[in-house]
Amino acid sequence: MKVIIVGGVAGGATAAARLRRNDENAEIIIFERTGYISYANCGLPYYIGGVITDRRALTLQTPESFGRRFNVDVRVRCEVTDIDTERKTVKVRELNGGREYEESYDKLLLSPGAKAAVPPVPGAGGDRTFTLRTVEDTFAIYDFAGKTDAKKAVIAGGGFIGLETAENLMRRGIAVTLLQRGTHVMPPFDGDMAEVLHAYLRAQRLDLRLGINVAAFEADDGGITVRTDCGDVRADFAVIATGVAPDTELAVRAGLKTGIRGAIVVSGRMETSAPDVYAVGDAVQVTEFVGGRDALISLAGPANKQGRIAADNMTGGHAEYKGSQGSSVIKLFGMTAACTGLNEKTAAAAGIACDKVVIAPASHATYYPGAEDMFLKLLFGTDGRVLGAQIAGGEGVDKRIDVIATAIRARMTVRDLAELDLAYAPPYSSAKDPVNMAGFVAGNVLDGKVRQYHWHDVPALSGRKDITMLDVRTRGEYARGRIAGTVNIPLDELRSRLDELDRAKPVYVNCHSGLRSYIACRILTAHGFDCYNLSGGYGFFRYASAGAEYGGGQTYPCGMPKE
Repeated sequence: MKVIIVGGVAGGATAAARLRRNDENAEIIIFERTGYISYANCGLPYYIGGVITDRRALTLQTPESFGRRFNVDVRVRCEVTDIDTERKTVKVRELNGGREYEESYDKLLLSPGAKAAVPPVPGAGGDRTFTLRTVEDTFAIYDFAGKTDAKKAVIAGGGFIGLETAENLMRRGIAVTLLQRGTHVMPPFDGDMAEVLHAYLRAQRLDLRLGINVAAFEADDGGITVRTDCGDVRADFAVIATGVAPDTELAVRAGLKTGIRGAIVVSGRMETSAPDVYAVGDAVQVTEFVGGRDALISLAGPANKQGRIAADNMTGGHAEYKGSQGSSVIKLFGMTAACTGLNEKTAAAAGIACDKVVIAPASHATYYPGAEDMFLKLLFGTDGRVLGAQIAGGEGVDKRIDVIATAIRARMTVRDLAELDLAYAPPYSSAKDPVNMAGFVAGNVLDGKVRQYHWHDVPALSGRKDITMLDVRTRGEYARGRIAGTVNIPLDELRSRLDELDRAKPVYVNCHSGLRSYIACRILTAHGFDCYNLSGGYGFFRYASAGAEYGGGQTYPCGMPKE
């Protein structure tokens, strides 16, 4: 069997290695347009920032070493320009020299990945503008910044690439202005959770500007001017990180069926509409695991899994790809942000009714030094099934998102989260892990033990005379900042001061994180009050509603800050 693979990065390289393990006698050829294969896309920004110092570390294998280990014919700087699915041939052009020739195949795998989505504005592809998709792109930015002694950069786009590039340029001492067209960075996050990221990024001195439309890039000998609908920004260079698009021009010319944004339509076996032609990675349309809708999810993990599945099926197996959850994580200076499954927008688009809880637990036992706050937002269905989660904080965010991602894959409910037997030691967690806590809170909501209100409900509640807005934090916390119109009765005084509250009025309770206010709600309910608990507490409210300055740090139990 002769197999041709177009694209030698995540999915293509994985498929080639798996093919060889499955069939020692197969003839395998990889065609890769760049000069590198099996390179670490996700690590590229960290070379720019000097975290990764050796250029060779960016490539997991060289074409030569990969070829030797797996007995694969690796041809770099070679572009497949045409596919004849009836004759089962591909046309190849050598980028060094221009020679063209044909190769036949028994099986063909397309893994072309995605290309930078450059906006259609003047100057976007001109001097002093860069994109970051390949090793060559990385070296170009690194070398330009060094040779010009750059002091200022503009980044257009606030997704993974834009934010990671911003952090790493700032590590080099380059001031960064980041322009985001949408209202918040990290589109997989809901806007309220993204506000936590905004506050933190601005605290790191990133010049973050939201809701900005770039109109043009104008380069000259002294730098570049980025024209926007909110004024001009001057810098030494610009990085365009406005997303990616499936690189499927070859597939379209071959007549393969395409879907969302031209992505290649594949079966669960990674088969395209043409016989013996498979496709994997960022160029293919997938099924979103939770909602079941068609989606584009450009991540290395799914691409590698798809490459393995395609290789198994090419060699007589019966493997199936069952969908992507979009589980992802990003380092933002000292913060970690992660998500998996659905957010509120995608749940609504899928027609899935859901509820949510927000908690603000510490990363580990608060009596052990170094505990940090995190915000965890959990989405769940009316049946309790876990649908998605977003987390922002310090240490331990990656651990918790992976647990929830596993729960989603296993179709667990929030009650299952509450019952998970998770490892505990004071430096790593609490006896009630944040994942357990999210399950407890969501279960209480489902059981009717507590009713919630959310940060976005507060404006409509403030000023109403027919309700009581109650803050059960300490007097010191209350003095430092509070929701307008609230009265303060610290939790530990509540039982002795119940007569100060009007039993005829519903009571809307808040504390720092939602824990003390939950306890307050149970007390009030037991004494005949009608009450509601603020999800995520005042700590989350101040970010989600007011664009507050970042105030992270160690806390005492129940969200009581160190004095």
